[in-house]
Amino acid sequence: MRPSYSEPLLNGHKDYQGLSIEQRKKILSCFSTLVRHLPINYQTFVYERHEIPDPAALSARMRRYISNFLFDHLAYFQSFDDVKVYYDDGQDVVSRALRDSIGFVLSKGAVERRRTTMTDYRLEQAADYLCTIELAAIKYASKEDGGTYDRFFGGIGTFKKNWLKQARRKRLAI
Repeated sequence: MRPSYSEPLLNGHKDYQGLSIEQRKKILSCFSTLVRHLPINYQTFVYERHEIPDPAALSARMRRYISNFLFDHLAYFQSFDDVKVYYDDGQDVVSRALRDSIGFVLSKGAVERRRTTMTDYRLEQAADYLCTIELAAIKYASKEDGGTYDRFFGGIGTFKKNWLKQARRKRLAI
């Protein structure tokens, strides 16, 4: 898994290097408020490295999960005139899985692909934030959370009650 856009904020790297943890927490909290008010829904998919023998198997599994998800929510996606896919092409296997699945399930004429960077679009930043929250939930559950998540979110109880609960209100049901 490649680092997310939120990772420099949590770890105090890059543009956040000179900011205190309190300042970075405030930024994350403000962004959480923005995401909470956006009219968006999301779904994440988790793949364990040890369960997938090679990149081809990962690609096949991703295509299958995304296609099944799209078919399960086809009426929802067809209710839009356009479906826009924003992805930075950071991981080729993800790019192919998205392109193949969406092209297979949805009308090719309704899909518009845009290569982006995280700083270009707030919606992409919101997606990264939601993925960061979901990754933190996985890390807490497997007791691999380390100090960074605890400093930002508190213990697992505080994280679930405040951060995860708010984020999951935006999740599309599978």
